[in-house]
Parts: sequence; C-alpha cells; structure tokens
Amino acid sequence: MSDLSTNTSSSYLDFNALARLKGEAARDPSKAIRQTSEQFEAYFIQQMMKTMRESVDKSDLVEGGNMDMYQDLMDKELSLQMVKRGGMGLADMMERQMHRAQDLSTQDALQLRQPDAKAMPLNPPREAMPIKPEAIKAYELERVSGFKLDTTTGARP
Repeated sequence: MSDLSTNTSSSYLDFNALARLKGEAARDPSKAIRQTSEQFEAYFIQQMMKTMRESVDKSDLVEGGNMDMYQDLMDKELSLQMVKRGGMGLADMMERQMHRAQDLSTQDALQLRQPDAKAMPLNPPREAMPIKPEAIKAYELERVSGFKLDTTTGARP
C-alpha cells in the first residue's frame, strides 16, 4: 500500500512535509536543496499575488467575510502549481547559489570576503559643509564704529 502523503504535493505549510524534508536533507542534501528552493519560490509567488490583490479596489458586491480566506487558499495552491511548471526561475537561481555555497569550505568563503570592507560607524563624525562665497556675504555682520549708550535709560540710540 502506498503512502498518500508522498503522492500529494507538499507545501511549505505542511509540517509533516517539512519533517520529511529535514530527513531527506540528512540523507541527500542536493535533493533537499531543490525542494526547499521550490517551496521558497512558491511562498514568494504567493506573497506577490497577495500584495497585488491588495492593491486592487474591491467592490461591495463581491466582498464577503470568507472571500479573502478562499482567495488566499487559491493563491497558495496556484503558486505551488506555478512552481511545478517552471515558475519564475527563482528556485533554479537559489539552487545554483546553494550548491555553490555547499561546495565552498569555510576558509574559501572567508577568503572571498573583502578585506578592505570597514564597518560603518553608528554615529559618523559630522563634517562642515563648504559655503559659497555669495552666501558668506549674507551672514556678515555690519560693524558700527560709533557706539554710544544712553546712561539714563540704558537703551541704545
């Protein structure tokens, strides 16, 4: 008798499928990489479709309490079917990148880092900005040569 769970499509929402994927990763990491990248692409497509649907104004005639739930379920299934048929190529790119990273040793990965890269300071020092000469003239103070104080009131003339 065949196991029904292995014949049905596995989703990123199915916890049993995730547990099986962990087991497969221990036995054959390259197969698990492909499945993981496909599930990530399906989730990415589903979130993209959800965001696109939210940008469209809804009519009061078709808006219902359960409509959003069914629309979400349809988006999830549609995204899984899109990935099975080739998707957008995101899973392929992720798989290639993860295989490349899997083949690198830790020493090789550290050597690929840029040694000249510096951490950005949290509070960078402030630097004075140059001022144009015509702007300097606007801020110059007018010097008065004759200054006389009225001693009775303390006011200036």
